[in-house]
Amino acid sequence: MEIGNKYTTELFVTAELSAEKMGSGDMPVLATPAMVAMMENAAMKCVADDLDDGQTTVGIMMNTTHVKPSPVGVKVYATAELIAIDGRKLSFNITAYQGQDIIGEATHDRFVVNKEKFLAKLQ
Repeated sequence: MEIGNKYTTELFVTAELSAEKMGSGDMPVLATPAMVAMMENAAMKCVADDLDDGQTTVGIMMNTTHVKPSPVGVKVYATAELIAIDGRKLSFNITAYQGQDIIGEATHDRFVVNKEKFLAKLQ
């Protein structure tokens, strides 16, 4: 795992991912929660191959802007870049795009956890 690692994930905006369907708004555009999930996915996958067996990362902080609407039917994508490692805490800058246009930006922190120990806390 190295500072500067990047990963891009994409999705097509469907009616199910719209603000009106997800309940975060009342228009047929990409819902902010769907954009945030795409951003988190990019960050998770950015480091997934560098983790030991039985480890994963969990999101602990997201500071996001969503500055441009994306209509149903378009492709959007998010690129996460690992910018800091502090023990088990990983920090990312993430930018979401529709084509070349920025639709959102985020800073995001994740913690490396042992899956088994993490899930044991649910009991």
